[in-house]
This record gives sequence, C-alpha cells and structure tokens, in this order.
Amino acid sequence: MNHYDLCVIGGGPAGFAAAMHALDFGKRVLLIEKKKIGGAGIYDGALASKTFWEISREALQARKRAFKYGSPYSGIPFEQVLQEVNEAVEERSDYLENHLLAVSRHRNHANFELVFGTGRMEDATIIEITNKEGKSTRVKADYTVLATGSRPRMLPHIPVDEKIIITSDGVTSLTDYPESIVILGAGIIGCEYTTVFSNFGRSKVDLVSNTNRILPFEDQDISNVVERIFQSNGVHIHRNAELVEILVRDGRVHYQLCFEKNLCEWFSAEKALISVGRVPNLENLGVYELGIKLTSRGFIDDIDTQTNIPNIYAVGDLTADVALVNVGELEGRHAVEKIFAGSAKELARNNISTIMFLNPETASVGINEQDAQKQGIPYRVVCLEYKSIARAVAMRNTKGFFKILVTDDEKMLVLGMRALGEHASSAIQAVALLMAGQRGIEELAEMIHPHPSITEGVQEAMRVLLGNPIIRPLGTDDCCVRAGVWRDGKYSPINGSYFSEYQTPSFND
Repeated sequence: MNHYDLCVIGGGPAGFAAAMHALDFGKRVLLIEKKKIGGAGIYDGALASKTFWEISREALQARKRAFKYGSPYSGIPFEQVLQEVNEAVEERSDYLENHLLAVSRHRNHANFELVFGTGRMEDATIIEITNKEGKSTRVKADYTVLATGSRPRMLPHIPVDEKIIITSDGVTSLTDYPESIVILGAGIIGCEYTTVFSNFGRSKVDLVSNTNRILPFEDQDISNVVERIFQSNGVHIHRNAELVEILVRDGRVHYQLCFEKNLCEWFSAEKALISVGRVPNLENLGVYELGIKLTSRGFIDDIDTQTNIPNIYAVGDLTADVALVNVGELEGRHAVEKIFAGSAKELARNNISTIMFLNPETASVGINEQDAQKQGIPYRVVCLEYKSIARAVAMRNTKGFFKILVTDDEKMLVLGMRALGEHASSAIQAVALLMAGQRGIEELAEMIHPHPSITEGVQEAMRVLLGNPIIRPLGTDDCCVRAGVWRDGKYSPINGSYFSEYQTPSFND
C-alpha cells in the first residue's frame, strides 16, 4: 500500500493550491481528481461565466457606439461566443493539467502523483481510489485535504433538464440566444447572468427576487445603481416574488409567481436559469460514515480549515465560508501550513477582495454599511462618483462610485470599501493592503498615483475624509462627493459635506 504525507481529494482551485504548497515542504503528495483539473473555477463557473461577461461587455459597447454614431450593428453569433468561451476553458484547463503532469515527472518533485478517479475515505488514514476504468486501489495518507467543490442547488419542484430549465452548468448547452429568459435568484450568479444576457441585447430578460431588491446582502445604493442599469437595458425585475410553480409546456417555460397581498400571475419564457445557491459535493467521500461534523445547511463545519477529525481538513466550497476561487486557494495553502508548519495563526478574512461581474463591475473588501450598522460599529463614510475622475471621463464612462468606510476615530482605519465602475477590481487592492497592515488612510492620500487613472478617485476620497480634498464637497444635493459619520444610529455630515442614507448616485444612464 502506497503511503503519502498528504492526500488531496479534488483538483479545483483549492485542491490544486494545497497540493502545490505541500511540495514546498518536501512532502509526498497525492492529488485525486474525478474529471478535469480546475473544477468550477474553470468549468461552468468562474472562468466560463467571466468569459461570457467579457464578450457581452464588448457587445454592449459596440451596440452603444453603433447607436450613437448611427452605424449598423449585427451582433455576435452565439456560436462564436460559445466557441470563445470553450477555447478559454480548454486553454486554462490544459495549462493546469499539463503543469501537473510536468510536475509529476520533474526530478525535484518525484514525490508528487496525480490520479484521475474518485477518492473515498475508509477511515482517518486509508483512502480508496477508483480510477476511470472502475479499478480500485487503497492508499494511506497521514493527512487528507478535502476539496471536492460544489454544484448548483436544485429544488424538488423545479424540473431542471439543463436544456430548457438550466442552471449555471447548462449555459454552455445553449445553441443560440434565447428569445426570452427568466432568471430565478437575484444573488451574485443570477445578477451576473442577467448582466450577460441583457448586455448582448438579444434576449428579453426577467429577474426574480424574493426580496424587495436585488443583491440584498449589499448596501442599497449598490442595489439601486445595478437595478437602474438593468432596467435601462430592458430587464424586468420581479420583486418580493415567490415561485409557486414552474413547468415546461410546448418547449417553453411557464411559471407562476405570487407577490404581496396574495397576487399571483403566470408568465412564460423560452428558457429559465435557476440560481438559488450551491451545495457541497460530499457524496461518496466517506464524510458521513466517518462522522465529520456538518453545519445545519449541510456544509463541513470546520475550525480554520480543520474538521473534527484532526488529520482531515476541508477547504473551498465544502465549507460554509465565502465560495470564491481566491478564498479557496488561500484556504488550501493555509491548511497545508497548519499541517506541516504548525502555523497557529488563523486565516485572515477581513481583507478578502471580491468582485461581481455586473454592469458595471462591482468590487468589495471588508464590511459594508449594513454590516457595520448591524454590529453597532460607528464609522465615517465617503462616497465619490466617477464623474469627478479624469480617467473615467476620458473613457466616456462615468457610471460608478467609490464608497469607503473608516473607523470613527483619529486613526481612521479602513473597515471596508465598495467600488462600482470601470477598473473597480483593481482600485480596491491598495485599500485591502491598508486593511491587512492596520494602517490609516494618510499613506494612500499622499501617495502619487498615476494620471489619469481610476485610482486617483480613491486618493481623493481619502482626502475628503482627512478634510483636505481637491474637489470640495459643497453641501448641495447634486455634488458628486459626500461624506458623513454614522454613530448612535444616525448620520451626520462631516468636513463641509452632506450625507443622505443610501442615496443613489446622480449619474445619468
């Protein structure tokens, strides 16, 4: 029986990162992957959906410019879009798989082995491997990292066939732009695919939210802006809507929604996309048989990546933490450091950066106003709109704003930031670094930023909080800069500015 220091089950982002980091410690590592390297980080997930988004964004810009200059625009054939997405997925997957195969053959990594098949824990140290041909072998590992990822959540009353009623896994099965599509679920995935299909301008898009606004976990100003842009792009949003029934008849989707005051109505669309969360892939792992503790929602209940069985760890989408590629990679590496370096330092999550691929892109780090208020944390906040940033004007796209929260004291440590607009994901990185170092905002305010750049807006926002900005808040409702302090349950303006709760930025659609 082969013996390994570490067995990693699952070759997605978290498992890949864990296996590679274990090699840094000179350990003998076995990586087991069921199908293809990359997992949902590539297939039907992050890379595939973001490639769709990138192409749709180009299509939207082309449509807008054609309309502005009175030029014809014929659009992009869906088969070309799909080909581009598949090429991106294959390129990334081939690169990672070839890299692992090269690692397994390299003389400096003779202790690494990649096996395609499934892994099931018989006990805390014995793993049964079944390869693609159905042949089983058993190996021993001192430690195991579980990283088998997640899949779209299914509801029993929704007949998903991945052809007419699809999940995010079925988008690549489409053969053309649907004439109409209803998207059930107004969280991140639902709103991202609403963005994609509305950007192309070839589908009537309905978005169903079971609350009074989309993206309810974000501040209302974020939701308001995204909703406005959706609506300007032809999207119809059903708010406070409960799906009662959905069925396929004559090749179309028919669904009944009930709203407030028991008002119910039937609707129809060519396709439906179900986006109601994800569930962990725990089946046939041995998790239940070994008694690994789970949360009430069915995820592995870990303590800083470690399960209740000391030598078994869980990372990525298997746990109830944020299901993101960058978080999964971080967790995979952290678990290995705990195992082989004895690291007692807990994984820091307060400055994890995220991005939602919407129109415009929306990035975040740290807490938002909703979070701060629920926790009773007093804070100072500044909002600065893109129309005050020269680079945004040059790009002819001033839709967006920065919002930064800092502690309500002399230190003004950054609590969180939201960036909505072009280059949003790049603009938050300096702020994330400040948060990691527990440093105040003076450094970023005095730093010389490249000109013209979007990050100059971050610098100016910091100056507003410090009371010495170039663009002066004038206390008028049409000003693109405003700042306030929230304490004792209410807002007050600061530094000559004004502030109104969750005001929608004033830029035009």
